[in-house]
Amino acid sequence: MAEHITIRRASGKWSVRAGGAVLGESSNVLELSEGDYPPVIYFPREDIAMAFLDRTEKSTHCPHKGDASYYSIVTRSTTLENAAWSYEAPYEAVARIKDHLAFYTGENVTVEEI
Repeated sequence: MAEHITIRRASGKWSVRAGGAVLGESSNVLELSEGDYPPVIYFPREDIAMAFLDRTEKSTHCPHKGDASYYSIVTRSTTLENAAWSYEAPYEAVARIKDHLAFYTGENVTVEEI
């Protein structure tokens, strides 16, 4: 693994919400820390209501994790474009995040320990 990336199982139970809807809750999230960036919570895909997510055409490349695919969150009131991402075929060094989703947090999306 790149020396500046650490992945650990986060303690407690976590939730992700968007547009007033609970997209998922999990006690099996991973916390990825990368250099000076804030830690990112990755939810197991099976703990997320995937019916709220639509895969988009967007993709990005990280030299340490691989290629990320993006998803928009569709709620009753809005569509949050490219609000979640997933490394579906991550590099071996970060293979633990395979089949997990992370979310951009802010005004419309919250990720929190409950």
